[in-house]
Amino acid sequence: MAGPTTARRGEKKSPSGPPSAPEAHGRRFPWVRFPFRAPGRRGLIIITVLAVLLGAFGVWALYASSWLRVERVRATGTEALTPREVVAAARTPMNTPLISVDTDALARRLRARLPRIRTVDVERSWPHTIGLKVTERTPELLMPTGGKFAEVDAEGVRFATVGAAPKGVPLLEMAASDSPSLREFGIDRLRRAAVEVARDLPPAVRKDLRKVRVRSYDAITLQLSGDRTVAWGSREQGAEKAKVLTALLKAARDARHFDVSVPSAPAVSGS
Repeated sequence: MAGPTTARRGEKKSPSGPPSAPEAHGRRFPWVRFPFRAPGRRGLIIITVLAVLLGAFGVWALYASSWLRVERVRATGTEALTPREVVAAARTPMNTPLISVDTDALARRLRARLPRIRTVDVERSWPHTIGLKVTERTPELLMPTGGKFAEVDAEGVRFATVGAAPKGVPLLEMAASDSPSLREFGIDRLRRAAVEVARDLPPAVRKDLRKVRVRSYDAITLQLSGDRTVAWGSREQGAEKAKVLTALLKAARDARHFDVSVPSAPAVSGS
């Protein structure tokens, strides 16, 4: 009967417990070198002096040198306006440090002097240029005034007066001088309501729009080509009214008067 297993001759008996992992802690790698050494006091002084000199040079270059100064102003994005008009209205201080130009103040000045400008981005283009990227207001309606036309944009803002009516822009007739709506809402809000009504129309109807007439906030009337009129009412439920009007125009092609002021109960008349 076999007895307990004994170690073979020549084998070393391992110590009790599991075999130990290779000795990792304290292992040295003599081939690795770390050349970085913290600078001494003298090195710190040199670095500090260099940083101060570099900062002073940067300030001098930005504010005192002739390298980074305003030499030209460029305007882009114009349509009715010209780049020359925009540059002239900006009155950008020339030959001043580019960094010192107050871009926000310049933008406010441009919008105040040229109301046709809706937004303007003022950018520094190093080393010598100020860029003026403008977005102009576009007319949604025209208000006849003294033989000319005041342009009204999508926000109801009167922003310019022109001698000739731009093609395809409907007229706006404000007939609310004696209306309580004028006192309650104000002329600006009534203009915005008229613009919103015009913008609610689908393109197929908008191309036939000739005039928007505002008697009060609740009494807006549209005049279409072919001597057709539309009682719109207020600007409320604009999308629904536009949908109903489109269907009526197709179903009653000979009608001349359409009423969509209550879109759930529209009416047509005339032939």
